[in-house]
Amino acid sequence: MIEIICTNNPTPIRREFPIGTSLAEIAKELNINLKTPIVGALVNNKVKELNYRIFKPKQIEFFSFSHNAGFQMYLRSLSFILFHAVKKLYPDATLNIQHSISGGKYCEIENLPVTLTQEVASEILQKMREIVEANIPFKREQMLTTDALELFREHNLMDKCVLFKSRNLLYTSVYRLEENINYYYGYLVPSTGYINVFNLEIYHQGLLLQPPSRHNSNQTAHINAQSKLFKVFQEHKKWISILGVPHVGALNLAIERKETTNLIQVSEALHEKKVASIADEIHHRDKIKMVLISGPSSSGKTTFCKRLSVQLEVLGYKPLQISIDNYFVNREQTPKDEHGEYDFECLQAIDIKLFNTHLQELLNGNSVEIPTFDFTLGKKLYNGNVVKMNEKSILILEGIHGLNPQLTAMIGNEFKYKVFVSALTQIAIDTQNPIPTTDNRLIRRMVRDFKYRGYSALETMKRWQSVRKGEEKWIFPFQEQADMMFNSALLCELSILKLYAEPLLRDVPETEAQYAEAVRLLKFLSYFKTVSEKDIPPTSILREFFGGSSFIY
Repeated sequence: MIEIICTNNPTPIRREFPIGTSLAEIAKELNINLKTPIVGALVNNKVKELNYRIFKPKQIEFFSFSHNAGFQMYLRSLSFILFHAVKKLYPDATLNIQHSISGGKYCEIENLPVTLTQEVASEILQKMREIVEANIPFKREQMLTTDALELFREHNLMDKCVLFKSRNLLYTSVYRLEENINYYYGYLVPSTGYINVFNLEIYHQGLLLQPPSRHNSNQTAHINAQSKLFKVFQEHKKWISILGVPHVGALNLAIERKETTNLIQVSEALHEKKVASIADEIHHRDKIKMVLISGPSSSGKTTFCKRLSVQLEVLGYKPLQISIDNYFVNREQTPKDEHGEYDFECLQAIDIKLFNTHLQELLNGNSVEIPTFDFTLGKKLYNGNVVKMNEKSILILEGIHGLNPQLTAMIGNEFKYKVFVSALTQIAIDTQNPIPTTDNRLIRRMVRDFKYRGYSALETMKRWQSVRKGEEKWIFPFQEQADMMFNSALLCELSILKLYAEPLLRDVPETEAQYAEAVRLLKFLSYFKTVSEKDIPPTSILREFFGGSSFIY
């Protein structure tokens, strides 16, 4: 017998179970009831699926769809059901799951023998519902990697062959759903019957796979038109095509062949060309007097501002950079959230009246003393930073609320040009495993927080959910109002950041709730071969995170 400590109740339950008891059996015996069905558990703060068997004393916390790990298990399982349905209907077709947009996952189907119409989408959706109704188990098998490679070849999953050849691991796990196989870098739910809320619709030239809303598990999220965001994803897809590395396996092959110098140079050139084109568009709009730049955490907004300023100078402008963060209200005036903590993410944390007054004064040709916000003292300081615009001046304003109309309500729209910056990762692990853009940004932030603020990975991860909550409320709702979107992701960046991030993640203690996330991110980074930073130019956005930039921040 072994002791199990279950922490789902306010008072942890201690109970002995026979060696080899599964998590599903333990949940049933302890009568664990959550608001939605249990899909997995944290075992010593590591995510495990319900058929995992216990052989030593463990601490267990069961979770449902509402937990982030549970949602990801649901989404991966839903993706496999779509893959299975497509293969049953069109055996020679290839499903490509690409990126998150409009509350779902955008997918394309290659080698489809018919034109993709709503009728075809409905046919696939119906097949998915039949698979769910049959409640078929997802079977996970551990096998020699050589055997897995042969299996992948048999099923024409060549992108997975390339990936696993580069991993150099003796064993690999493979999931089966009836006659079809696939690979996922996280766990699935026990069976298809768990996946009861989803939808599939035509979206642009592909499909939108919709899981349940994170806010209401009984229905899918409302589809918001995100045409500008979709356009920038498609633009980066062309960049990836130019570089010839759509998946991590292909990138690892390029690294082995020592082709990364060219990949980095082309990636940086594509960035610079885009920045220059944005500067050209601003120049062609005669009335523009200010550029408002917004984006989520660790998107590279600051470096983008500096690179855009350089391109504007080439066109004869005199850019004047102002950080919106310097206009925070004093600490005692900062609003508080529902937990009684200061809410630095909300718009009301900015002194909007003073900010607009200063903008109007500058546009009228008057001198203004720009404050500097001291985050330690919690107040604005005036240190003699007096600025004035002339006929060649243009304001470059950077901050998370840059695209919110309320921030610059007193300034006419004809004077404003808005840019949304984010790291929209396009390279995928393989055809069915896209990389979440939030993972990319979290790894960037971890590396930067440690280097410049002395924060551990644990401290960064503890703050991350609050940061994400603020982004969902104050940044992403306004992204479609941008005149232009800039994708700051670089092809080789995770292969470079891996060198900095892995030691930080290994330091996260097993006793912390964030340990599960650290383990997940370490596994995620394990797919990438490392690349030296030596070829990264000093003006690169990546230099904002690990150092060596020629810009002064």
